[in-house]
Amino acid sequence: MHMQEILVLAVTRMAGGVCLAGMATESHPVTCLQWVRPVREHGHVLLGDITSMQGQVLRPFDVAEFALQYPRPEPPHVEDWTTDFARHRPRVLRVLQGERRTVFLQRHLDRAPAEVIEDQQRSLCLVKPEELTGRFTFDAFTGKLDARIAFTLGGKTYAGHHGGSGLPVTDLRWRALGRTWLGNEGGAAAFDSVDLAQRLGVQEVYLTIGLSRRYDGRCWPMVVGVHAVPDLPIVADCGDI
Repeated sequence: MHMQEILVLAVTRMAGGVCLAGMATESHPVTCLQWVRPVREHGHVLLGDITSMQGQVLRPFDVAEFALQYPRPEPPHVEDWTTDFARHRPRVLRVLQGERRTVFLQRHLDRAPAEVIEDQQRSLCLVKPEELTGRFTFDAFTGKLDARIAFTLGGKTYAGHHGGSGLPVTDLRWRALGRTWLGNEGGAAAFDSVDLAQRLGVQEVYLTIGLSRRYDGRCWPMVVGVHAVPDLPIVADCGDI
C-alpha cells in the first residue's frame, strides 16, 4: 500500500454507488499525468468512501490523498486501483482554483482521445471540444433527470447512440445544474456553447470522458466530468444522486 495524491477530475453516479477518478503525480506520455480510478476490493464505491477525513464529499479539483493497495486493470479500465477506504479515508490536501485550475486543464489535454472514445484501449481522457451541444430532461413525476452532451473533437462529432442526442452525463455537479435549470416542474432544455456563455458566463468547457463497465457486450463512452471556465457555483446534492 502507498499513499498517493490524486487531483479529482470526475465524481459521478453509477448503478449502486458512485465513481471517482483523477490524475496522479506520475507522468504519462499520452495523458500527461497518470489516470487513477480508486475502486473497492469488493462491491461499488459508496458515498461514504469518498467522504474525506474532514467530512466533505470529494469534489472535482480537490487534491486528495488515497491509500492505494494494488493495480487491478480490467481492460479497458486499465486505470483501476484497489484502494483502502475503510482504514484510510481520503484526505483533502488542497484545492486547485482560479487561474491554476484553468492552466492545468489547458496543459493536460489527452494527446490521443480516440484510444478511449473509439478504440477503447483505456477508459479515461480529458478533452476540450471544438463545439458542444446538450440537453437536460427532467421528469417531475418520476424524479428522473437525463443529461446529455454531444461534442466535436478533431472535426468528428460524438453524439452517442441514444438517437444522436449526446453522450450521457453522470457528473454530479452538472446534473445538479440541470435540476436548477429546469426547476421542480420538469421539462426539457437544449443548449449550446452560446447559451452557456450567455446564461452562465462560461467561456470554455473541458470534458472528462470515461467508459462504462461492460454492458451488452461492450463499454459505452460517457461524460464523467464537465469543467467550465470560469467555474460554476454549483454544489451537488449528494443526498439525491
